[in-house]
Amino acid sequence: MIVAGGSGTRLGAPIAKQYLPIGNRPILMHTLAKFRGFDPSLSLILVIPGADFDYWKSLCQQYNFDVPHLLVAGGQSRFQSVKNGLDAIADTEGLVAIHDGVRPFVDTGVIQQSFQTAQLTGSAIAVVELKDSIRKVAASGSSAFQNRNEFRLVQTPQTFQLKKIKKAFEVEESFAFTDDATVYEHQGWQVSLIPGNLENIKITTREDLEYAAYLVSKK
Repeated sequence: MIVAGGSGTRLGAPIAKQYLPIGNRPILMHTLAKFRGFDPSLSLILVIPGADFDYWKSLCQQYNFDVPHLLVAGGQSRFQSVKNGLDAIADTEGLVAIHDGVRPFVDTGVIQQSFQTAQLTGSAIAVVELKDSIRKVAASGSSAFQNRNEFRLVQTPQTFQLKKIKKAFEVEESFAFTDDATVYEHQGWQVSLIPGNLENIKITTREDLEYAAYLVSKK
C-alpha cells in the first residue's frame, strides 16, 4: 500500500509533492515502480485524495506509466487514509507493506526483509541509526544530552500480518498515532525493527527534492 493522501503544501509547489517530477517522472511513479520491480506479482494499492484521481490518471497517460495498481481515496488524516486502504483489501490473511508515497528510494533488500520479518513476528518497521548528537529540550528552554544509541529514526515500509493490522485500525483515531507502528502497538503488541537504508528519505522540503534529483541522476 503506497500512501500519499496529503496535499503536500510544505514545498510551496503548485501541485502536491507526490506528483512533482524527479528525473523523468513524478515521485509516486518511482515509488510504485520500486515495489513492482521487487516483485511483479505484488498487488499494489495507491491511496491519494479522491479529487486527484483524474489528475493522476492523466499523468499516467502523459508518462506512459503502466504499473498496475488500485486507486483508493484517502481520508482527512494519514490514519484515515491507511484505514481506507486496508478496507479495500478483501483478504484477512497475508502481509501488507505500508509505505510513504514520497519515499521513492527504499532499497529492495529492505522490502524483502520487511516481508520476511513480518511473516515471522507480525510486524517489521524499517529504522536507521542516528548520526548526529541529540538533546532533549524542556519547556523552559533548558536541554539535556540524550544517548543517540538508544534512539532510531523511523522510516517505511512498515509491514504487518494483515489480520493483525486490520484489527489494530478498528480503534478510534488518536493524536498518539504518529505512524502505523504506533497503531499496532496500541493493541499491546511489540513491533519488530529492521534496518532501513539512509537514502530512503521522505521528500518534504525543497532541499529533499534537490537531493532526490541527485539520487535519480546517479542511477
